[in-house]
Amino acid sequence: QVQLVESGGGLVEPGGSLRLSCAASGSIFSINTMAWYRQAPGKERELVAAVTSAGNTMYADSVKGRFTISRDNAKNTVYLQMNSLKPEDTAVYYCNAGIRSSRVFITFHDYWGQGTQVTVSS
Repeated sequence: QVQLVESGGGLVEPGGSLRLSCAASGSIFSINTMAWYRQAPGKERELVAAVTSAGNTMYADSVKGRFTISRDNAKNTVYLQMNSLKPEDTAVYYCNAGIRSSRVFITFHDYWGQGTQVTVSS
């Protein structure tokens, strides 16, 4: 069993910054892509940023130039540095990861964190 735990959310003013963290724990052999999604009230969950095991990154157009995703493989942790925050960034942010647990079977399962609230308001 694997679990992802997010932290770092909170209330910030427009233009402010936050850094989200997501630590994976449990039965982990390897982790493929790690990503951050967000869901605002009344909206569909959307991909914010993703980073592959090779370190390649991708971002939603709405956050390019403001957010940076990174990972620390030694800690099984992914981060999302959010700068120049806007009210429209307000959402619950979810960590996502494809994780292989078995040393024998090459099977990756999709895991989600519980979510952390980010509120950008003055």
